[in-house]
Amino acid sequence: MAKRKLIVVESPTKARTIKKFLGRGFAVESSMGHVRDLPKSKLGVEVEQDFAPSYVIPRDKNPAVKKLTDQARKAGEILLATDPDREGEAIAWHVLEALKRKMKKQDLSAKRVVFHEITESAVQKALAEPREINADLVDAQQARRVLDRLVGYKMSPFLWRKVRRGLSAGRVQSVALRLIVDREREIEAFVPQEYWSLHAKLAKQEARRAQDEFDAELVRISGKKPEIQDEGAAKSILDELDGAAWPVQKISVRERRQRPNAPYTTSTLQQDASGRLNYGAARTMRLAQQLYEGIAIGGEGQVGLITYMRTDSVQVSGEAIAQVRDFIGQTYGPDEVPAKPNTYRSRVKNAQEAHEAIRPTSASRTPEQMREFLDKDQLRLYTLIWQRFVASQMRPAVLETTSVDIVPNRDGAALKYRFRASAMRVKVPGYRQVYQRDDDQEGGQPPLPPLVEGEDLDLRKLWPDQHFTQPPSRFTEASLIRALEEQGIGRPSTYAPIVSVIQERTYVEREGRSLTPTELGAVVNDLLVKHFPDIIKSEFTADMEEDLDSISRGEKQWTPVLKEFYGGFSAALEKADAEAERVQTPVVETGEMCEECGKPLLLREGRFGKFIGCSGFPKCRFTKPYLDTIGVTCPQCRQGEVVRKRNKRRSIFYSCSRYPECEFASSRPPAPPQDEPSPEKAKEPAEVAGD
Repeated sequence: MAKRKLIVVESPTKARTIKKFLGRGFAVESSMGHVRDLPKSKLGVEVEQDFAPSYVIPRDKNPAVKKLTDQARKAGEILLATDPDREGEAIAWHVLEALKRKMKKQDLSAKRVVFHEITESAVQKALAEPREINADLVDAQQARRVLDRLVGYKMSPFLWRKVRRGLSAGRVQSVALRLIVDREREIEAFVPQEYWSLHAKLAKQEARRAQDEFDAELVRISGKKPEIQDEGAAKSILDELDGAAWPVQKISVRERRQRPNAPYTTSTLQQDASGRLNYGAARTMRLAQQLYEGIAIGGEGQVGLITYMRTDSVQVSGEAIAQVRDFIGQTYGPDEVPAKPNTYRSRVKNAQEAHEAIRPTSASRTPEQMREFLDKDQLRLYTLIWQRFVASQMRPAVLETTSVDIVPNRDGAALKYRFRASAMRVKVPGYRQVYQRDDDQEGGQPPLPPLVEGEDLDLRKLWPDQHFTQPPSRFTEASLIRALEEQGIGRPSTYAPIVSVIQERTYVEREGRSLTPTELGAVVNDLLVKHFPDIIKSEFTADMEEDLDSISRGEKQWTPVLKEFYGGFSAALEKADAEAERVQTPVVETGEMCEECGKPLLLREGRFGKFIGCSGFPKCRFTKPYLDTIGVTCPQCRQGEVVRKRNKRRSIFYSCSRYPECEFASSRPPAPPQDEPSPEKAKEPAEVAGD
């Protein structure tokens, strides 16, 4: 009797989905992720022996390894079907190496099978095309793991010695932190500049309907862009325009075709899910993992609903394109299908293009059909992925833009001022029937009334607006991921962990969607940038990513890459240890005395945020929670103060200081009750009688 084939995947959910497509001749087991890793208690890298890693099987993975070993002994063939990326390749290799060790069989062999979607056709095709484990991909992942271990386990103790114990540094996380700190300092140093704009409300002569009125803005002075720096200059222009006639000089109507966006990559999915659904990167990837690994769909059983979600590719298989074009033709009409399939190129530097873009495994599984099988969050993300993919293969939208130029004149002589009104309408919706791009705005003005060139208009109102230039915006998770991608920092599998770890380490706080550095984050950043300037910078990290890519392509060997890095790194570390002084984080006294020893209480910051602790630490270990009030009475109970807190995901939220008696909670700071002045108003000096 022929022995069964053993298929190894990473997760139990993925195993359940795959089992459905296979007969009795197969056993499917989960490795529960990585079965080997570097030890936590020590460096685990033999630097003097070509950076040889010392892998161990973590204690919590012993049951999974035992089960795999038992199944491998019964199997006639082992097929490693872990994820189709570098980490998946490394997991497959680690599984094989662990089995060799446990079975004491160094000649044990296994084949690698790869699929980018968990559907029956994809699984069967992969099983028919097994290959060897790709040693170059494994080496690239080993190089990344060893590199990150060297930086983390060498640089973190430096922070312990110079700041405080428990801190951490990382090759990529520290660069991400630097981006956020640098942006915050740009904002702090920003000096707003005043400028003014001029606007006119115009109407067809003798018009009585509101829709015959429209707004125009001053766009040129003597053919140049207006530069109105103060109120005096604005009023001077108003004086010149007093009594002028307002004829229509020129009407321009033009059409433009607007192509749909490419299907999602990891980065663009995380950005869109943040902006449209308010999902953090980690939440987005957790939901995408569930959709990829499989959902129970009625009579179909467990089905993978999307393709692999860690990718920087915008390419799509010919089979999927043919299917979605057929779906579009049947659902929206044959006119909505372009003559040729839409094609896209990645705009990301050094994109791997090794996988497909993120797409539904079947366009015919519409979000409406999936509604009863998915929870709310899964459905919202699936809808986004489905809409983006279907729209990507539809015909462009056709937009019609109308611009009306009005040049005031006096006594028939044109003045030097040109005003412009514009409006846009969608002439052909095309892909917009399915998906709206971020720039798919119809315009802020209503449609223009019918006008003709030379027509005199009535001026209903002319007014100036004061403006001030704005500082750069704080990073959100989405914009940080976009910046990391644009600068070549990290890869699809690392974006979510990067933004998570800098928040978990309390280096960065999230308030609303904005990421701001904590005082601790700024201190750590400044120390690392000062003493490791060649490492804590975007260019170095991006160059290292390119080296890792070269290793994965077989163009470089991983040991020389690590040697080149470690020489400069170890020298910088030795110099920093000798020269850096211990950083004293500012001491903030609360004005209160310790209830146990009588010494002053201080505001401290720990792993889980701010708290109040005794200045007599470590002899006195008294602590109590820190309530960061925002000067607003609780709008629910009207007794407690609204305090700022952080949840388990490190996001800031607002609740009542009387919790649990009052359960008020909000993700945004509440407005003061109507009978209570705002904190800003409350700070204004009271009027003095007789003044």
